Amino acid sequence: MLICLYGLACWGQDLAYNGNPDTSFFTARDLAFEGNRPVARDTLRSILTKYPDYVDVRNLLAKTYSWDKKYDEARKEFNKITSVEPKNKEVWVAAIKNELYAEQHYIALGLANKALNHLPSDSDLQSLREQALKGLSEFGIPVESKETETLAETSEEKTLKNSIGISNAFEIFDIAYEPMMYTSLEYQRETKAGKIIPRLNYGNRFEIQGLQYELDFYPKFSKKFYGYLNYGISKSAIFPNHRVGAEVFANWPKNMEISMGMRYLDFDALKANIITACVAIYQGDYYFSIRPYFLPNINKSVGFSGNLLARRYLKDGSNYLGINIGMGYSPELRQLLDGDELLAETVLYIESQQAILEYQFSGKKNPNLYRANLGLGRQELIFESGRFFWVVSAGITYQVKF
Repeated sequence: MLICLYGLACWGQDLAYNGNPDTSFFTARDLAFEGNRPVARDTLRSILTKYPDYVDVRNLLAKTYSWDKKYDEARKEFNKITSVEPKNKEVWVAAIKNELYAEQHYIALGLANKALNHLPSDSDLQSLREQALKGLSEFGIPVESKETETLAETSEEKTLKNSIGISNAFEIFDIAYEPMMYTSLEYQRETKAGKIIPRLNYGNRFEIQGLQYELDFYPKFSKKFYGYLNYGISKSAIFPNHRVGAEVFANWPKNMEISMGMRYLDFDALKANIITACVAIYQGDYYFSIRPYFLPNINKSVGFSGNLLARRYLKDGSNYLGINIGMGYSPELRQLLDGDELLAETVLYIESQQAILEYQFSGKKNPNLYRANLGLGRQELIFESGRFFWVVSAGITYQVKF
């Protein structure tokens, strides 16, 4: 036993770095430039075990990760340097380029702003900042005017690829109907192909409970095009038997985005095809979008509704104040009763107007998101055409990122 322990101790001593760090660094640099980056990284990591503050070594290690498209690993190494040497221009430049290569333009912009706080008016950093802004514009992402060091300090948070969210909401009516309750639980996963969101919805309406299972997918086609696919299924009377959605989005110049798509709803007594589109624009700290819905073959005519959404972004794209105004038939299908009969599909034929205020913000020391909304609506009674009732809605959502 003692012999084994002695052998393990000797083996550990052999692994410890005992060479000349400068000589080893130059050797690793040559290996990296020649394309033998895995071997170069082994040497660089070995040097850092004994000389963790050797900036050139860690900087080269980070660059080799970036060259091999291991952007997350590179980011961690760059952050270790910039946190202790905030005036090292070479490292800032490499760190920002790493985010540009990774198409994380928001993070690149935050790093550029932070670098310019330490190295004001540097032309190279200014140029990289402009590249980040251009990238944001091409992707149709809002560019805030209040970018600060916070964006860079939370750069690792912005690359979190998973989240779990839970939402609770209710609606109260002034006449005729009992309160309605809604709950949903979802999981989001960012993948190279796009965002995937499985979701479980629960509803309690008119003392009828039901579940709906949904799956959203946002496929990425290119820098300018992405899509939306949705499928939902339920055996409950208060949800459609089947729900299908598809849409294609295109990012246009001047911070514009347009889309075209459809929704299909399969109820027991009705199958509805809904055509929808969207035009959105980002203007500084503001975002505006208008979305119409067209429902063919309603009494041999075309039903119409629409939503206007306006948001004022705060410190970043995850924090905002907004208002959503809707009119026409309810595209969200608020199910109602006529006597004892649940008429889920008849909501397509009634008129409604609504306004919903929303506020989303992130935690001070974590990337988790909180969202609250409060709305007021006016909707036509099914059993008495031309007579309207009022509805107050409220909801909260909590999203944990990891």
